[in-house]
Amino acid sequence: MRSQLLICLAALALAAGSPAMAEIATAKVTGGEISGTVVDGISEFKGIPFAAPPVGALRWKAPRPVRPWSGVRRTVNFGTACMQTGGGGGAGPGIPYGEDCLFIDVWSPAKSAGERLPVIAWIYGGAFAAGATSNPLYDGANFAKKGVVFVSISYRVGPFGFLATPELSRESGHGSGNYGLLDMIAGLRWIQANVSKFGGDPAKVTILGHSAGGWAVSMLAGSPLAKGLFRGVISESGANFTPPEDSPWAGTTFQTLRLAEQGGQGFLDKLGAHSLAEARALPADKVLAGVRGGGVRFWPPLDGYVNRGDEVLLWRDGHFNDTPIMVGDVSDEAAAFGARKATSASFEDQVRKDYGKSADAILAAYPHATDEDATRSSTELASDTTFDWGQFTWAREQSAHGRGKVHVYWFDKPSERDPNGSPHGSEVAYVFGNLGLRGPGPSAEDRALSDRMQAYWVNFAKSLDPNGAGVPEWPVFTATNPQVMRFGREPGPAPHPILGRLKVLDGYYDWRRDGSK
Repeated sequence: MRSQLLICLAALALAAGSPAMAEIATAKVTGGEISGTVVDGISEFKGIPFAAPPVGALRWKAPRPVRPWSGVRRTVNFGTACMQTGGGGGAGPGIPYGEDCLFIDVWSPAKSAGERLPVIAWIYGGAFAAGATSNPLYDGANFAKKGVVFVSISYRVGPFGFLATPELSRESGHGSGNYGLLDMIAGLRWIQANVSKFGGDPAKVTILGHSAGGWAVSMLAGSPLAKGLFRGVISESGANFTPPEDSPWAGTTFQTLRLAEQGGQGFLDKLGAHSLAEARALPADKVLAGVRGGGVRFWPPLDGYVNRGDEVLLWRDGHFNDTPIMVGDVSDEAAAFGARKATSASFEDQVRKDYGKSADAILAAYPHATDEDATRSSTELASDTTFDWGQFTWAREQSAHGRGKVHVYWFDKPSERDPNGSPHGSEVAYVFGNLGLRGPGPSAEDRALSDRMQAYWVNFAKSLDPNGAGVPEWPVFTATNPQVMRFGREPGPAPHPILGRLKVLDGYYDWRRDGSK
């Protein structure tokens, strides 16, 4: 009997020391103790509150400290997704939407809290109108399996995250309209305070964003409020480098605070809210219903507090968070947003109407002799002004004015459905390694491409350089030698494929920056 007992105790001791028993399943974080799950050797914690619920009197205010809880909080399911009208990047199956939505999710491969692994902080896209960490496409397990702690940050979107009004600006004393960005900053501060509990190193945080998330990480790179919260930036298809508009014009989404306040006040007027108290008392569904009527787009404005200015000028003046960056685009971005049918005449008329003194140069750079050419050029011009020029300009300004090195990619994988190139969002499944979520399973070629891209992304998080063993050398991008790494068709290093078009757009944006004079 005694020998059997000793055998059992020895087996228990052996099991306790084995890797399967060593993963992190509980942690004490800001607010209290949490418990997660371990799946295939990866610790997963989902739905960790990082701020107080932004509801009632806290609607349209900067995030407040998280409310402590007693006991052990089970964090095994994603939290409520932020209120939104829907669209790409929405919540996963069965996840509700609501205003109480400021949660963080963690995937960690660490066997103990002392490992000090590099960290990737993910910021989702969705045009600042949609998005959720629980979308299956954004599952971080594959990143964790490659040796990084992966953290997803939720943030308010639409009118809940980006409403600006004169009264809100007076209330805060420093502008309004950037509550979603302040959520991201609060999430990054939570990472600094807590990621070591999951085996992560708070000194080795890389922020990664796609689409609106790409715009967001570029804004964080230019914001003093985010100083010291990350050491590297990866942006996919999004950068905030156009000049801000004080009246509507083509090729930008960035507004001055005055213009954003004007739109926000009109939005509340249509809802029948005549004061902030009345607006905060409105049911969330009624606020959201006002968006569905159209006419107002909510986007982070130049508030002078979070967003301090035109980012081209911030970089040239040295007022930015200088880190290495890795940025890029897909080859047919605007194709994702529907056909842009144009005739030769209509394309020329539109360009002359929208682009002022630069119209002749733009018309020369975008073929439009036939209706077919005009339709193609209409999509390319939308891609370039919405996505490509911003990323290129960020890379150019960082290489010229920063110490952090720059790497640029170009994802170009045409298909039968999209023969001209890759539409917006095409690369995300490859980056996350979450292929085949819709449609047929991935091919061996797809898996190899995904493995290669993930290797570069993880290498960057680990060493601030995408290069490493087993992958082709990715050259540094400079203003005088604008090299990119191509993925998909014609893979490998190459000169930037649309450099001529982007340089033509420089003249247009300079003209806008000078007040369209």
